[in-house]
Amino acid sequence: MARSVRPAALARLMRWWPPFRCAGIQVLGIADDWSAARVRLRLGRLNRNLFGTQFGGSLYSMCDPFWALLVLHRLGGGYLVWDKAAEIEYVSPGRGDVFAEFELTEERVAEIRAATEGGGKALPWFDCTVVAADGTVVARVRKQLYVRRKRQPSQPGRTSPDS
Repeated sequence: MARSVRPAALARLMRWWPPFRCAGIQVLGIADDWSAARVRLRLGRLNRNLFGTQFGGSLYSMCDPFWALLVLHRLGGGYLVWDKAAEIEYVSPGRGDVFAEFELTEERVAEIRAATEGGGKALPWFDCTVVAADGTVVARVRKQLYVRRKRQPSQPGRTSPDS
């Protein structure tokens, strides 16, 4: 994926991405400055579990890529951003469409920049709540990212610290 993609274009592409499309996940929008995203999971035949409610894997899938995408684009091309860990707590059954919102504040971005300034890694956690249309909490999702600055290639004529 090119890092120069516009948020609205990525949201449109993700609506047709087979893992999302088949699971009933729709990206409703990504903020122009990569500070937020909103996602809906429709309850349908393909993502309904044995009890007729939202399948837990689909609830997690709707939240999976967004923190990494937002952080990656807010920090810029000089950083590596990977998923490291995740937790999900199922709170109540999703009996209809559910929604998740992701908001990445400038303070969080500044914290990550400060933590990685000297070349070290940051392992920040991010929280998201999946809610039903009436506001009922369906699930709580936590994601941990691995973030560090990319190593700069050695300049000609200089020796690397390893040599």
